[in-house]
Amino acid sequence: MAATALLFLLITSLFIPSYTHDIQSPDQEAFISIVISQQGLDFLKNLLVTKTISSIIPLNLPRIEKTVKVPFLGYVRMRLSNITLHEIDVLSSYVKPGDTGVAIIASGTTCNLSSSWYYQYSSWLLPVEIVDRGGASVQVEGMQVGLTLGLENQNGTLKLSLINCGCYVKDVSIKLDGGASWLYQGMLDAFEEQIGAAVENAITKKLREGILKLDSFLQSLPKEVPVDDNASLNVTFVKDPLLSNSSIGFDINGLFTARKKFLVPMNKYQSSQPSVFCKDSSKMLGISLDEAVFNSASALYYDAKFMQWVVDKIPDQYLLNTAGWRFIIPQLYKKYPNDDMNLNLSLSSPPVIKILENDIDATVYAELIIDVLEADQVIPVACISLDIHGSGSVKISGNKLGGSLKLNYFSMSLKWSNIGNLRLYLVQPVMWTLIQTVFLPYANAKLGQGFPLPIVHGFTLKNAEIVCSRSKTTVCGDVEYSELQDLNQIMFT
Repeated sequence: MAATALLFLLITSLFIPSYTHDIQSPDQEAFISIVISQQGLDFLKNLLVTKTISSIIPLNLPRIEKTVKVPFLGYVRMRLSNITLHEIDVLSSYVKPGDTGVAIIASGTTCNLSSSWYYQYSSWLLPVEIVDRGGASVQVEGMQVGLTLGLENQNGTLKLSLINCGCYVKDVSIKLDGGASWLYQGMLDAFEEQIGAAVENAITKKLREGILKLDSFLQSLPKEVPVDDNASLNVTFVKDPLLSNSSIGFDINGLFTARKKFLVPMNKYQSSQPSVFCKDSSKMLGISLDEAVFNSASALYYDAKFMQWVVDKIPDQYLLNTAGWRFIIPQLYKKYPNDDMNLNLSLSSPPVIKILENDIDATVYAELIIDVLEADQVIPVACISLDIHGSGSVKISGNKLGGSLKLNYFSMSLKWSNIGNLRLYLVQPVMWTLIQTVFLPYANAKLGQGFPLPIVHGFTLKNAEIVCSRSKTTVCGDVEYSELQDLNQIMFT
């Protein structure tokens, strides 16, 4: 019973219900890899056994009838009706991925059923019919359920196929209540084989129906996860899932794409084929993100003109008046005494992110234009080019991966000026203050919001660890369950 539910989670763990949008890039390289370990598979299996059982009980079985001719006496008609399977108890189960698919076995399973029984006897020796009825309790023991599922990539989505499916019942016992049940117990024991077959057929049918509906659901899943109003994460599957003897791995594209219609150059990224390695092998889940994922986000927001800011309020507000610059740029104050100012910052290219061993480097190339506000005019007076070098860190907040930057050093040069030459060594401390108190807090507020990791709703990362290695960031952690979407409706309705 854990079978269909387990595969639902394994596959949809890459998705969050999202807005569907055509993927821009035809390139189908993998920049995010996800591995669910054996510990993760066991956790999901144990959790979802209960969910799947609840989805099929109560299960009604067809009525069973039998007519027996007794020598010298006549015909005995027996019937079991209202047969309902209302309890399933799984003693042990396991999930095992392999080269040919994912095998799921539930063994030592017992089932409890209730039924109504009916007995009718007529004979030429007796002028009347003998009719009796009552209730019955049925116990199925030693049941084993197994199936093997195939997974493959089909046009960027997962195709789920049922390779093998079977259910075997070892023992059935029937106990009659009501009427003269002690008299007919031996005869109704003849129904044991038919009840076993009915249980086997009903459960196998449910499994097959569930797999078909689950496959249909997988085919309809969107190929993008929204990050905000402007960007989505491309979660198109790349290559077939990788099945080892102790894990299941998925590769997805993972690059940021535009949700709105603005021109975004088709940047070419090279994947380092990120593998997933967790120092703690007991972690349930590992997600590896190539640095190209972060650089694709950087390029998208740059091309969408989101990396331009006009600053008119800062902690040191006096620096937005020419009087605050009279000892730094005297000619500015002399030409525009006591005029208010704006600082117009724009990036000249997308920020460049490099992931190193235990560190993240960020390089930002920007231009800062000093504007003077005079009457109703905005007068640009000078432009300073900035090369800003910082180091970054990433953190997990719920199921989002966020981050922050800190300033390491920067260099600056005068690009142009309408007020003569500037003494940059006097300007540099002011630039340091502005970067530390204005621009970095603003950038960190945005970075701190993070973007969603590809994890299904209802499951949350916990005890997560982040490892930065050459060109990739890996998140390793366990998951906890809070609220699963309605799996029963997907597979069994």
